[in-house]
Amino acid sequence: MEKIKNNSLVKKIGLNRVLLVCVVIVMYIGFAILSPSFLSYKRILDTLNYMYFLGFLSLGVTFVIATGGIDFSIGPVMFCCALISGYCLMTYGAPMPLALILSILIGGLFGVFNGYMVAYWSIPPFIISMASMNIAKGVASVFTKTQSVSWPRSDAANGWYRNLVKVGNFPVGLVIFLAVAIVCAIVLNQTKVGRYILCLGSNREAVRLSGVNIKKWEMIAYIICGLLVGVAAIFYVACYTTVQPGYGDQYNNEAIAGCVMGGTSMAGGLASISGTVIGVLIIALLQQGILALGLNKNYQLIITGVIVIVAVYFDVLGRRRKN
Repeated sequence: MEKIKNNSLVKKIGLNRVLLVCVVIVMYIGFAILSPSFLSYKRILDTLNYMYFLGFLSLGVTFVIATGGIDFSIGPVMFCCALISGYCLMTYGAPMPLALILSILIGGLFGVFNGYMVAYWSIPPFIISMASMNIAKGVASVFTKTQSVSWPRSDAANGWYRNLVKVGNFPVGLVIFLAVAIVCAIVLNQTKVGRYILCLGSNREAVRLSGVNIKKWEMIAYIICGLLVGVAAIFYVACYTTVQPGYGDQYNNEAIAGCVMGGTSMAGGLASISGTVIGVLIIALLQQGILALGLNKNYQLIITGVIVIVAVYFDVLGRRRKN
């Protein structure tokens, strides 16, 4: 094991990312052996469809967790964005571009609300995100009169938005997702915004004493998360069309699991966008593998819960060793 750790290539890529890639390969081979249908191109596209919206949620919450915070409202807020913008599109005849922009803006507004409450009112992130989760569900239900909303299908006049996910059999969504992930990695690792966000998670008091406006930068992390949640809503409806009020909770744990598994520390100060991307891929493979085996989706919930516990345990263990 020490030889692997000291390998120059492994050091450059990162041991955690190397191990995650190995997990992806083992999972893919294992599911393919247990269910040959897992190798079909349709199954690959289904895996990517699940990865897109979950990936944008994970990218967003990575910034929040990097500050030492948490956001359990991302799933319901995503549904709120999709429901309200979709209702405006289908009921009030709003143009498709306006509906897509509205989805991102709604997510951004929730990000502003969460960030302001955490940074300026000093409300614990856990409390405010749980409150936002209920607010998002309530607002979406009231706005749509508790009705489900179905976005246009690909053969409809406004169905062009589905090209964001797939053109023919080419996964355009993968290109967009990876491009956004690269931008997020640059912001987190190469800009002042990212440096301050990571420093907040490492040593908030030291950052404050150095004269930095920690409230502003903490709020920005939540705003980035909210905007990416709005983008996730667009990709969700582009893949699955129909959205129902009152849902979205399950995606919170999956998105957070992808982050933590990818190397983002729940204590803050340490985050990896590339690790988050691989972690989300593992969650998506797990979801499709379970379906390919004909098992109930509840098995995924159990396994995802175990993944979160194990990932957090190793995060805590690693911090203890460093200390």
